[in-house]
Amino acid sequence: MKMPAKFTTYCPFCRNHQVHEVEKVKKGKTTGLHWIDRQKARRGKVGNMGKFSKVPGGDKPTKKINVRYRCVTCGKAHLRKGYRVAKFELTE
Repeated sequence: MKMPAKFTTYCPFCRNHQVHEVEKVKKGKTTGLHWIDRQKARRGKVGNMGKFSKVPGGDKPTKKINVRYRCVTCGKAHLRKGYRVAKFELTE
């Protein structure tokens, strides 16, 4: 899917339509302090307790992308709901 790098859309902070710059959001580093990480550490000592499967899972054919829209006038960014796409490309 090709998407323009700049286009006019609604800015929730300015409350009107402004030019926005588009950037793809990358996944950040995990801290390991989330509840599921702590639970896996508690339960995953010996063998399989039944919740976390040992069967290897494959990747999905398409990945969900997140796109950040940054307003040129106010400089604030907002996100929209992510969607699945096989290829993502920003065009000028």
